Amino acid sequence: SDANSDEKPTHRVALSDYMIGKTEVTQELWQAVMGSNPSYFKSNNRPVEKVSWNDCQEFIKKLNSLTGLNFRLPTEAEWEYAARGGSQSKGYKYAGSNTIDDVAWYTVNCYDKGSSHPDYGTHPVGQKHPNELGLYDMSGNVWEWCQDWYGSYSSSSQTNPVGPSSGPSRVFRGGSWNYPGNCCTVSYRDHISTYYRDSCKGFRVVRTAEQR
Repeated sequence: SDANSDEKPTHRVALSDYMIGKTEVTQELWQAVMGSNPSYFKSNNRPVEKVSWNDCQEFIKKLNSLTGLNFRLPTEAEWEYAARGGSQSKGYKYAGSNTIDDVAWYTVNCYDKGSSHPDYGTHPVGQKHPNELGLYDMSGNVWEWCQDWYGSYSSSSQTNPVGPSSGPSRVFRGGSWNYPGNCCTVSYRDHISTYYRDSCKGFRVVRTAEQR
């Protein structure tokens, strides 16, 4: 009832099996793959930030070369299904709870405390409660880039949707440490150009379930 217009219409989606990162990509992992750390709030176990969608693609290309696997960004549908708890979903508003402070770092417990407070900024991954699938920080901490171009939803049923074929901006999901609670819901959507970087955008990776 409180959804934004671009979160509608409701529609049925079917997805093939996939695996998704338990946490956002950390600065330690980014450093190991890329040899540098662009983040503003530096700490090995905090999510990497100040990375654009294009930067994420470069990271994934190098990660795949190093591992021989096929990692990628999640589609918007894959991201939301995981955030909602998949087949274990209890229908929570946020990723793992209807009580936002249990699962998310957002304005009230981060940004609003002021830049001199130790809770200001991002936090190490996995400190809040996980969702039904054991995934951490899908609400809050940093926004997470998705693979899709931003566009309107269709009301028709879809299988493995990938969004529009082109566009001016890519989707990011989940809210962050400096955004209010309404942005941390599992259905909230936002978007920006592929080269944009700031201290509240990171990502997690997926790969298909057959590649174990």
